Amino acid sequence: MRYPERGEVWLVDLGLTAKIRPCVVVSAQVTDGDRALITVIPHTTSTRQTLYEAVVPARLLKEGAFDAQGLVTIPPVRAVRLLGSLSLAQMAPIEIAICKWLGLPCERGA
Repeated sequence: MRYPERGEVWLVDLGLTAKIRPCVVVSAQVTDGDRALITVIPHTTSTRQTLYEAVVPARLLKEGAFDAQGLVTIPPVRAVRLLGSLSLAQMAPIEIAICKWLGLPCERGA
């Protein structure tokens, strides 16, 4: 099985209430000795303009934002289909939103 990789956007089954929605993988690469888990942030079209939302224009997504408050770790079998990948520049605002949500220092200056 191919594990989803950091920066990839997958359709992910987040359960009955949260539906199947696009999510970006934010965890490091899984190796054979690691637990088979990935951490993702869901994309939403119902934005609230919070500090924890990262607007990332990408052709593969509808208008909306990645919501760091939805950070979740799941087994990779819940990743249904690869939609595409984000560039390092596109990942930057997502990483900043994660830092803000977790109260970590943001190295990228925000």
